[in-house]
Amino acid sequence: MILVTLLIGVLVLVLVIMAMGPLESLGWWSDKGAEKAAATIERLREEHARSDLRTSYSRYVVYLSGIGAIDGESRPPEEEPFVAAIRDGVPSACLVTDVFPYSVSNHGLTAQRPMSWLWRRIEQARFKNPEAMLAMLVNLRNAIQLFVSADRRYGPTYNIGTAQQVLESLLRHGYRLGSGVPVTLVGWSGGAQISLGAAWYLGLTKIPLELISIGGMMSDDYGLDRLQHVYHLRGTKDPFEKLGWVMFAGRWPIAVGSPWSRAVKENRITIYDIGPMQHNVKDHYFDPTAIAPDGRSYLQVTSDAVVALLNGTEVQVIPT
Repeated sequence: MILVTLLIGVLVLVLVIMAMGPLESLGWWSDKGAEKAAATIERLREEHARSDLRTSYSRYVVYLSGIGAIDGESRPPEEEPFVAAIRDGVPSACLVTDVFPYSVSNHGLTAQRPMSWLWRRIEQARFKNPEAMLAMLVNLRNAIQLFVSADRRYGPTYNIGTAQQVLESLLRHGYRLGSGVPVTLVGWSGGAQISLGAAWYLGLTKIPLELISIGGMMSDDYGLDRLQHVYHLRGTKDPFEKLGWVMFAGRWPIAVGSPWSRAVKENRITIYDIGPMQHNVKDHYFDPTAIAPDGRSYLQVTSDAVVALLNGTEVQVIPT
């Protein structure tokens, strides 16, 4: 009886999380989103007018975490060595990691939210056992935001909020609009789709943009039209990455007029099969214990590939 009650409680919680997915971005927009967007545009004009366009960095890299993230600075532990590898491998770049891609207001799940108490409990449980069923609620909640971003109805309000957070973070880190310094969005898992959605609005600022996707489940978002290039790194045993090719009709070969098809036709999408990675659990992209035939860990294979793309050198994949 207790087990049945618990299962019913979890089911109700899941339904609540699903219902709140699109409502969060719509509520943000109706409450203060439009006003904040207008204020941001005005501030950007002022910033651009007085900017001397000088920066000490050759490029900016914005890392958007996967669906396991709690907030902009609290990522699953397996991602930390990867982030460190980017920082060490591209010292001339400014690495931005403080954007939470699953909130239009950049508020982490444990911040001032109606259900923050629940997410704090879940975070504690996840630290004890990352694979606990309760911890999977974080993945579910954030995955719903991924689909909100990809939705043609709700996506615009969500994506303009995310773009605003990315842009404000870039400015905090010293980016100068009009400088022509390129910005690379690095999106892992759901972070790749969030990057696509934000790219449409970021592109309005004329920032040179590109995307590196790691196992991303991406749609045929219009943001593709504002990206100079998309580099998609995928594992051959990753079932979730493959879902993107199935779930989003704009990526089907017959969708000849979609943004995805346009980008493919213009040679703006490059796909790398970097090895037999799975999406999570084991033998995943950031697994330090899975060793490739060339002696590198899967973590190093993935980080080497991203660093190579950022440095303009050849990507070394696991031989098949």
